Amino acid sequence: MSGALVKDIAYVRIVTSNFVESIDFAVNVLGLEISFKDKNKAYLRSDDRYCTICYEYGVNSEQVVGFEIDGPNELRVATNALEERGVPLRWGTREECAERHVEEFISFSDPSGNMIEMVTYPEYTGRRHYPSRDAGITKFSHVGLFSKDPRSDQDFWCSIFNGRVSDWAGQIALLRFNEVHHTLALTPREESGIHHINFQVESIDDVMRSYYFLRERGTKIIFGPGRHPTSSAVFLYFQGPDNLVYEYSCGVRSILDEEGHRPRQFSRSNWGACLWGARPNGFLPDG
Repeated sequence: MSGALVKDIAYVRIVTSNFVESIDFAVNVLGLEISFKDKNKAYLRSDDRYCTICYEYGVNSEQVVGFEIDGPNELRVATNALEERGVPLRWGTREECAERHVEEFISFSDPSGNMIEMVTYPEYTGRRHYPSRDAGITKFSHVGLFSKDPRSDQDFWCSIFNGRVSDWAGQIALLRFNEVHHTLALTPREESGIHHINFQVESIDDVMRSYYFLRERGTKIIFGPGRHPTSSAVFLYFQGPDNLVYEYSCGVRSILDEEGHRPRQFSRSNWGACLWGARPNGFLPDG
């Protein structure tokens, strides 16, 4: 294992003109809890961290993904590696760090143009997530990003950082930074941005309860319910404001044998995406 040690995903920051609608959806549909809100910004949490999604009001949309790196030394290892590759980066100011509730961070773009922040010591609350809607969420678990070339971009994450390929589903690269099957999914598309945002829930019962809840509300179901053959997770994808796609899943596989694990190439067919036969209907690439 090489590269700067990323521990986990930390948060996503979304700048949106649909600020009020996004907060309402996050609280009353997703099942997140507000940590702080004013007229321009809202911090919401899904576990014992202070913030896992931040919505900011703005006319020009912007999407940023934050990852927690293992302390200041690893952050400097990452900084040196990025600079050696000629990747432009900047250090967050003291005010920006306070806004994000982190000790330090650097920001940069990955090779496909996705905006990334590497942070140290994100704030934990010391208390459980207590939502207004009990969706059964246990953790903010992973994010899918668009990638112009997943095989090339995986090298970026696996050389500068400690990413490891768990599996490929068609052209989608599924990368882990800890024992969880994947923390980052790279999905081919000729643009940058977030493909989906995942929250783990406690059980398949929570997935199915949310499926019927979302249908009754008229929320657009994108894909599922189903089970991914790659991670073994039971899943449900659905659409929120700004056409952002969110996912509930449970039962994700852990990879404990680092030396013995070999990535698998799964089919490009529908069966490579879902063991039960659910069809992604354009949500996932055919090739």
